Amino acid sequence: MKIKNGDNVKVISGRNKGKTGKVIQVLRQEETSQWFVVVEGVNLRKKHINPKSRTEKGQILELAAPIHMSNVMVLDPKSKTPTRVGYAVEGGVKKRVSKRSKEFID
Repeated sequence: MKIKNGDNVKVISGRNKGKTGKVIQVLRQEETSQWFVVVEGVNLRKKHINPKSRTEKGQILELAAPIHMSNVMVLDPKSKTPTRVGYAVEGGVKKRVSKRSKEFID
C-alpha cells in the first residue's frame, strides 16, 4: 500500500485542500474496495454527546473523519513537498521510495 499509518500527507483536493498532517488510521470499505485515511487535524467533524445522567454534562467532541485516499499525497522526506510513491528492492526487501527525491520513505 502506498500510504501507511504514521506517514505525513498533504490534502490535494476538497474542502481541506492544502492542510497537512499525520495519518492516524487507514480504512478499507469492504463493499466497494475503496481506501480511506484519517489524518489528524484534517476534516474535523463535531460529535454531540448527550449526558448519561442528570449530574453529567453533555459534550461536543471534534473528531477527524476519513478522507478518500486519492485526495492525499505523501510528503517527500527531504523537501517536504507532495510526491508520488514507487517501490524499490534493497537487500531483498521491497521498500517505498519517493519519486521526487529517490529517498526511502520507510
